[in-house]
Amino acid sequence: MKGITHSKAPYFFIAPTLILLTVFSLLPILVALIISFTDMDLAGLADWSTISFVGLKNYADVITDPIFIKAILNTLFYVVFGVPFVILCSLAIAIMINYGANRIFKVFRVIFYMPSVTNVVAVAVVWGFLYNPIFGLFNYLLEWVQLPAVPWLQDPIMAKISLILMALWRGIGLNMIIFIAALQGIPKTYYEAAQLDGASTWKQLTNITIPMLRFAIFFVSITTMIGWLQFFEEPFIMTNGGPLDSTTSVALFIYRNGFQLSDFGYAAAGSFVLFIAIIVITLVQFRFQSKETDL
Repeated sequence: MKGITHSKAPYFFIAPTLILLTVFSLLPILVALIISFTDMDLAGLADWSTISFVGLKNYADVITDPIFIKAILNTLFYVVFGVPFVILCSLAIAIMINYGANRIFKVFRVIFYMPSVTNVVAVAVVWGFLYNPIFGLFNYLLEWVQLPAVPWLQDPIMAKISLILMALWRGIGLNMIIFIAALQGIPKTYYEAAQLDGASTWKQLTNITIPMLRFAIFFVSITTMIGWLQFFEEPFIMTNGGPLDSTTSVALFIYRNGFQLSDFGYAAAGSFVLFIAIIVITLVQFRFQSKETDL
């Protein structure tokens, strides 16, 4: 009897987590999957009899929707340019702070981390004023050095770049902390041995630091890419997807159709397209990481 009791003990410890995961994650995903095969709208919430099963029609419509296709291209633009910049800048700042001899570098750790814990709505509003074409600070500085004003949020291409710059500024802090923790876990004996062999700082960086950070880089790459695939708050607050849907992300497209147009079935189909894309990209990254580990 005592052995049976002990064998059941682990299940009692993990039961709360499994229950929360089922109720708040797995069950909503299953409900959203069912909704994606229907024409559910706002009226369907009050009267379920008005909901009809439409099969794969929502998926066929969403993957041929020109706005959704444009949202996919915009999201890819964010990922291709935003993710590498965030990782490189976070790693560079982490290395400078970790190996900086001056105490001022410790203060920079707090300065760079503060944007990550600041409310994204407040940040987006402030940056919206900075990007203002008439009285914004950035154009004022450009005018001060006799350079032409830049249409930060008015030009389709420049608007995407502007959002990436703001998200880059906000996203560096958390990744920087992860990299600093990983850097502090590298044994100093490696660097001492390399210095005795006459290795330069660059050689130490490329042959010791970067290889020892491969798991931290992999983790940051996964989480950063997933975050950029779900890019929503910045375009929603600052541009509302404009101009000409040039900053509309897939997440913003889903929000519009689900919460503004009340086309829940259509929005659910779009969300599962994004869900599948995130899973596929994550699995591909895991595959590449496993190959590098085997080597």
